[in-house]
Amino acid sequence: MSSGKGEILPRSLMDIYGSLRDFFIYLDEGRQVVVGICAMNIIWENLAEIRSLCVEEEYRKRGIGKKLVEACISEAITLQLFRIFTLTNRPDFFAQLGFKEVAMSTLSEKIWSDCFRCSKYPDYCDEVAMIIEL
Repeated sequence: MSSGKGEILPRSLMDIYGSLRDFFIYLDEGRQVVVGICAMNIIWENLAEIRSLCVEEEYRKRGIGKKLVEACISEAITLQLFRIFTLTNRPDFFAQLGFKEVAMSTLSEKIWSDCFRCSKYPDYCDEVAMIIEL
C-alpha cells in the first residue's frame, strides 16, 4: 500500500510512527499480509477523524473498507466521541455508511491542525468533507 496512486496523502515516517496506535489493520490470514488500513484520530474533545483508509485493489468490494471504518466508529463511541468526520475522495462510499457532506469550513479544528500544512491546501484540495453524528 502506498500513496503513489494519489488515493491517500503521503505521510512522513515520523508522522506514521507517532500515530501508529491509531491504526486498524485488516490481515489476509492465509497470506499473512496486511490488505487494508484505517486510522481514527482524535481531533477535539467531541470530534474524531477517520483517515488513511486504504484497501489493496485486489481486495476491494469485499466489505473490508466498511469493516475498518466500523472499527474506527466503534472506537470513537467507546471514547464518547459522537461526531466523526472524514476528508475523502470517495464520498459515495462514506455516504453508504451514513456520512453527510459538509462544508470544509465547519471543520475548523481539522483545518488548523492539519490542512494548512498540506501542499494541496487551500487551492488544490480534492477531498470532500463528510461527517456522521451519532
